[in-house]
Amino acid sequence: MFDDDYLDEDWSSMDDLLRRYEEVKNGEAANILDEEEFERVIEYYSQNSNEEQALLACDIARTYYPFSGSVLLLKAEILTQSQKYGQALKALDEMEQYDQNNLDGALLRSDILLGQFKYDQAALWLEQKSKEFGGKEKIEILLELSDVYDECEEFDAVFDTLKRVIKIDKRNEEALQKICFWAEFTERLEESVTLHTQLTEEDPYNALAWFNLGAAYQGLKLYEKAIDSYEFCVAIDEKFEFAYRNMADAYMRLKWYERAIEVLEKHLEIAKPEDVIFEAMGFCWEKQKNFQRARYYYRQASQLSPQDDSIFFKIGETYAREKQWEKAVKSYSVALHLNKDNASYCMAIGNCLMEMDVKSEALVCYLNAVRLKPGNKTTWVALVKGLYLSGYYDEGLTQIEVAREHCGDKPDFRYYQAALLFEMGKSKEGLVQLERALKLAPNRVKLFTDLNPEYLRRSSVSDLIAKYKTKKK
Repeated sequence: MFDDDYLDEDWSSMDDLLRRYEEVKNGEAANILDEEEFERVIEYYSQNSNEEQALLACDIARTYYPFSGSVLLLKAEILTQSQKYGQALKALDEMEQYDQNNLDGALLRSDILLGQFKYDQAALWLEQKSKEFGGKEKIEILLELSDVYDECEEFDAVFDTLKRVIKIDKRNEEALQKICFWAEFTERLEESVTLHTQLTEEDPYNALAWFNLGAAYQGLKLYEKAIDSYEFCVAIDEKFEFAYRNMADAYMRLKWYERAIEVLEKHLEIAKPEDVIFEAMGFCWEKQKNFQRARYYYRQASQLSPQDDSIFFKIGETYAREKQWEKAVKSYSVALHLNKDNASYCMAIGNCLMEMDVKSEALVCYLNAVRLKPGNKTTWVALVKGLYLSGYYDEGLTQIEVAREHCGDKPDFRYYQAALLFEMGKSKEGLVQLERALKLAPNRVKLFTDLNPEYLRRSSVSDLIAKYKTKKK
C-alpha cells in the first residue's frame, strides 16, 4: 500500500520548491536553491514533457553552479530525448571539462552516436572508455558495447564482449543470459562448452553457467551431456524453469519419453501452466501410444491456447490412430476452421472420410488440398489415390497429368498411373509405367502393391518387380 501522508508531503514539498524556483527565476528570492533542488526542478519539468521549461531551469541553475556536471548531464539528456543531438553533444563536451569519468555521460554519448546511426563511432568510443573504467562501471560499459555491436551486426564481437564481462564477473546474470543465445547464433557452441566448463570448475554453484553448458551441449546434439548439466543446474536452483524445459526436450530427442514426462511434471509444480508444456506432455504420451492420456494434455493446452489450430490437429491424430474416424474428423474440422488455408488438415479429413466410405466428400477435401497447395506432391498423391479407390480411373489419369504440370514427373505418379491403367484393362501400358517407376525409385514400389496386392499374382508384374529388386542389390 502507498503511504498517502507521504505522497501528500512529497507533493507539498514539490509545490513549495516550484514556488521558490519561480521566485529565483523572477529575481525575487532571498535565498537561492541548492544544486540538488535545481536538479529536482529540471527533472520535474522533463518528466512532465515541458522541455522548454526544463532547459530554462538548466540555464538558470548554471548561473549559480557553472561547474555542475550533473546539471549539464541533465541538459544533454533532455536534448537527446528531443533528438537535438548536436546540442546534446555540446553539453556533454562541456560537462567532461569538469567531470571526465562520468559513466552516465559516457553511456549517453554512445546513445547519441547510435541515434545518429554512427555505430562504428559508438563502438570505438565505448572501447576507449572501457579502458578508463574498472569494476561494475567497466561491466556496464561493456554490456552497452555488446548492444552496440548487435546494432552494427558484428555478432561475433557481441559474443567476445560478453566473454569479457564474464571474465570480470563470473556471475553477471545479464551477460550469462545473453551469451547463451549468442553462442548458438554465432555457431560458437564448442567455444561456449569450453567457456562454461571452465566456469563450472571454478564456481561449481553457478546455476546459470551449468544451464549455458547444457544449452551448448544440446545445440551440439550431445543430449546426454546436456541432461547432466541441467541436472546440476536444478540441483543448485530447483526452480530454474528453463532448465526443466530444455532437459525435457533433450529426453524427447533421445526418445526417453517417460523421463521427459517426469521432468515436465516437475515444471508444472514450480511454474504457471503453459500450453507448450501441456502440448509436450501430450506428445510424449502419444509416442507411448497412450492416446487417451495424450488427448487429456492436448486439451489442457487447447484451453490455454484456444486459437492454436495445431493442437486440435494433434487431438485428431490420436483419434485417427485409434481408428475413431468420426471423432478424428471433428477435431480436424476445428483445426481447419481456425486455419482455413491448411492443406494438411483438408487431407486428414479426406483420409478419415475415405475410411468411413464417404468417398465423394473425401474427394472434395482432396481437391481443396490441391487448390491450397498445387505445388505439393503429397496433395496430388492423396487426390489421385482417392480417385483410384473411388473407381474414377479416367479422372485419376487426367489429374496425374495436371499434377505433373505443377510438380514435375515424380515416381509416385508413375506408380499410381500404372495402377489406374491396370484397373482400366490396359495392362501393357500399365507395365510400361510400372517399369519407369521402378527405374526411378524401386524402393517405393509398395505405393503400387498396397493399392491392390492382387497385382503381384500377375507373373509379368512380379517378375518385373523382382528384376529391379535384384538390380538394387
